[in-house]
Amino acid sequence: MMNNGAPNNSQLSILNYQSLLKKYWGYDDFRGIQREIIESIGAGHDTLGLMPTGGGKSVTFQVPALAMKGVCIVITPLIALMKDQVHHLRQRGVIAAAIYSGMQHDKILTVLENCIMGSTKLLYVSPERLGSELFQTKLRHMQVSFITVDEAHCISQWGYDFRPSYLQIADIRRICPNVPVLALTATATPKVVADICDKLTLNTQLSTLNSFNVFRMSFERKNLTYLVSHAVDKRTELIRLLDGEQGSAIVYVRSRRHAREVAELLTDAGLSATFYHAGLEHAQKDQRQRDWQHDRVRIMVATNAFGMGIDKPDVRIVAHYDCPDSIEAYFQEAGRAGRDGNPARAVLLYNAADEPKLHKRISDTFPEKEYIRKVYDHLAYYYQIATGDGYGVAREFNIDDFSRKFNHFPIRVHAALQILQRAGYLEYTEEQDNQARVRFLVTRDDLYRLRGDSPNEEKVIVALLRNYGGLFADFGFIDESVIASQCGLKSNDVYQTLKVLAMKHVIQFIPRRQVPYVRYLQRREDSEHVSLPPSVYEERLTQYRERIESMLRYAKSQDKCRSRQLLEYFGEEVTKDCGQCDVCQANHSHTTEQAQHQILTLLSDHRRHHITEVLHLGLLKEDLDAALTHLLQEEYITQQDGYLML
Repeated sequence: MMNNGAPNNSQLSILNYQSLLKKYWGYDDFRGIQREIIESIGAGHDTLGLMPTGGGKSVTFQVPALAMKGVCIVITPLIALMKDQVHHLRQRGVIAAAIYSGMQHDKILTVLENCIMGSTKLLYVSPERLGSELFQTKLRHMQVSFITVDEAHCISQWGYDFRPSYLQIADIRRICPNVPVLALTATATPKVVADICDKLTLNTQLSTLNSFNVFRMSFERKNLTYLVSHAVDKRTELIRLLDGEQGSAIVYVRSRRHAREVAELLTDAGLSATFYHAGLEHAQKDQRQRDWQHDRVRIMVATNAFGMGIDKPDVRIVAHYDCPDSIEAYFQEAGRAGRDGNPARAVLLYNAADEPKLHKRISDTFPEKEYIRKVYDHLAYYYQIATGDGYGVAREFNIDDFSRKFNHFPIRVHAALQILQRAGYLEYTEEQDNQARVRFLVTRDDLYRLRGDSPNEEKVIVALLRNYGGLFADFGFIDESVIASQCGLKSNDVYQTLKVLAMKHVIQFIPRRQVPYVRYLQRREDSEHVSLPPSVYEERLTQYRERIESMLRYAKSQDKCRSRQLLEYFGEEVTKDCGQCDVCQANHSHTTEQAQHQILTLLSDHRRHHITEVLHLGLLKEDLDAALTHLLQEEYITQQDGYLML
């Protein structure tokens, strides 16, 4: 068995890290707290890094992973992000791999065996894979340098995006007891920080915060202006905002229906826009994302399914058409603007209708306990699972079909299943990534007669025959990106070609799709025995209500700097206003008017007054400068030889 203890990296120096940074990324030096985090994890210390969106999190684990012996395990819930990072690392000559839901067993096995052999430097893993027997068995034979936990707030029950699968990281730490962990997050309140350290600390006898080296980078974004626009007519205001901004934009909405409708509204107004949500086919999502990233489309209207791991630095405006249900979600999404350091805006459109909508989300997200037990019963009827049966049973879950059959609203069913998951009764995977499947409907001889219909069709058929066996007998999983690479085509071209071949009845094609799954973690019980303790229901309901009230206070407040409100929410001590947000601008306008009044009062005797007399009025320099500039430009006062007069 391989010794999983972290290697002695005491000889590693910052010069070694810097040379790797220069060699693979082309940068001369680290920025912010990157250096401190890298040195801490390189020395074998459990480390927590708090960095804002765009702060350069990936460098803090990719650089030390190259410097240290063994493979770095990177746990992230973002499949699109892991694929993107693996792709870019390989382009730089770094051996990296990923395993996630929906991959074929033999591919997962190959990836894990390569890690055992020692050639792989970074292995990205989705949290759902951590509990698999195969992964844990192979992990015991790997030399692991350290474990990176991305989006670490997902492990905290106090966090806005708690994911039960993250709790399995504790099992991984027990398998690798001497391996340090690096936790990274862009959104964590002080309470969440303490909980992350607690959940990830191996020795519970230690003071958990003391067992971690915690590095905080200020979440302040000086180039990003936070604005709240109190708009009775959001549609008109959104068009006005985007019409006056020429750069790339994201508009966040709450629902899939809104995404489509708002995109149509903007298109009808002559703006370049498309929409994105989790319900689109994979090829559609890929195409729309690429069109936006390459500036073929300017505005992306999207649900919160869009944005995680998207590296587009020149977004000039992020607008929230619907009010988010937490400061954490708003801050993370707004932070996708201006990552290039140039001026950008984050605008929340708010009106009186938003408050009752947010309060309704509380009852939608936490339906009554009796309703949750009813959904538990109906789920058993849906799958025909008797009391005492069902342990380990996993089924695809069509929430719309289920809701129709049992007269439920999908949003409340979704919430009930999440609560049952937190209570440990079942696992509810909202969108498990299932690969595309293909089966030939014609014989091999018929294929030879068909070949030649079109160059793309012939290329795709040949690639299918070369890469996948048994497709004449049964369905087989395929990877469209592999076929695209071999054929010299784009993934969307392969997808369209497969659809054409299916229409011609040459193949049967099941496109790649996101399929929700339900898996029973216990035998089915009578619903009256289903226990929903305070830690699962009442405490989280209280937390959710508090987050919504914090969001409403932010939206309605008109007397405190927006940036200060956000930073103080995350535990930063702030003494200076940003001077840019709508609140600061309104206050500045008011204080400038007051300064003008004081100057005019001083000069009301119609005598000449030396400029030093104005300086002794006790006004702030910026207010005095603005007031004098306005009064002189509008010719309310005149200046001559250092004297002012009416």
